[in-house]
Amino acid sequence: MKVAIAGGGNIGTQFAVHFAEKGHNVYIHTSKPEKFSSMLSIVDHNNNVIHQASIKKATSSDKEAFQGADLIFVTVPSFAMKSAARQIIPYLKKGAMIGIIPGNGGGELAFKEAIDKGAIIFGLQRVPSVARIVEYGKKVCATGYRQKLYVAALPQEATNKVNKLISTNFDMACGTLPDYLNLTLTPSNPILHTTRLYTLFKDYVPGKTYKKVPLFYQEWDNETTKLLFKCDEEVQKLCKALKDYNLSDVKSLKIHYENNTIEGFTHKIQNIEGFQGLLTPTVKLDNEFIPDLKSRYFTADFNYGLNIFMQIARMYGVDMPNCQKIISWYNSIRDINFNEFSFDDYGIKTKKAFNRFYKM
Repeated sequence: MKVAIAGGGNIGTQFAVHFAEKGHNVYIHTSKPEKFSSMLSIVDHNNNVIHQASIKKATSSDKEAFQGADLIFVTVPSFAMKSAARQIIPYLKKGAMIGIIPGNGGGELAFKEAIDKGAIIFGLQRVPSVARIVEYGKKVCATGYRQKLYVAALPQEATNKVNKLISTNFDMACGTLPDYLNLTLTPSNPILHTTRLYTLFKDYVPGKTYKKVPLFYQEWDNETTKLLFKCDEEVQKLCKALKDYNLSDVKSLKIHYENNTIEGFTHKIQNIEGFQGLLTPTVKLDNEFIPDLKSRYFTADFNYGLNIFMQIARMYGVDMPNCQKIISWYNSIRDINFNEFSFDDYGIKTKKAFNRFYKM
């Protein structure tokens, strides 16, 4: 197949290696093609090469990357999905498959027109592993590969086809999700990151600085876990209110991280191998710090994460006070230069319109 990867970052590089390794012609669409080697590697935390393959080309040309592609993976951040869709859709061939990785963040609606043109849209509930660039355009470190991936597609009847594609090319078990909303409402980063940022910076106002900021995961605290549990319960409450959908695979974070006590959950987050050493998104001013409001932890996980949950909650009349407290705090400090997701932009203003799209 011709496989195009939109985005040459952590996930894009990892996916490029896996699919090139299986013999596909892989094109990476990036603004920095000159930085890419034709041979890309995935290494473990000891820098041992675990996967390696040669891609066909890295290019900044929309036409060269996407025209005639059988499979396109979109790995750009959620706020760039609309822009990516504008670049990809003019070159789509009928029957092309477009994978949004990961599948939350509203990307499915950015590609609504692609479905009308006969494309299949799909997403993974979570990425195959934690991946971090070691050397841009050459090497990525991947740790903690999952036992199993989960996929959903629009139209829904294409899910089994996509399942086979993913399991074959990653050599991993892959399960099918009953409704695409299992991806949209997956509470990973939209709850995990937003609760942590709130407890770290809830007293932040412009002009305030911090002498020291804890590591994001490694110094996770019980205060964050308590708030996360409350928000996690509100997401489960929202899922129960969407009675037209089977959302049994929107698992509580307590189940996902296999801990239902505050102390146990905190300890688990602090000790996950792939999370070690990750910094809190900040900007350094002299010798002090302020939150980096341009970081994806803010611009993606609030604007295109928690914000989507809250819009669906309002549509269905579900009260989510803790999530609302966090989104209200964020809106008081957010960088207004970054757009946020809105169902209204896609003509979805009622439950009927919502169901028409997600039940196709």
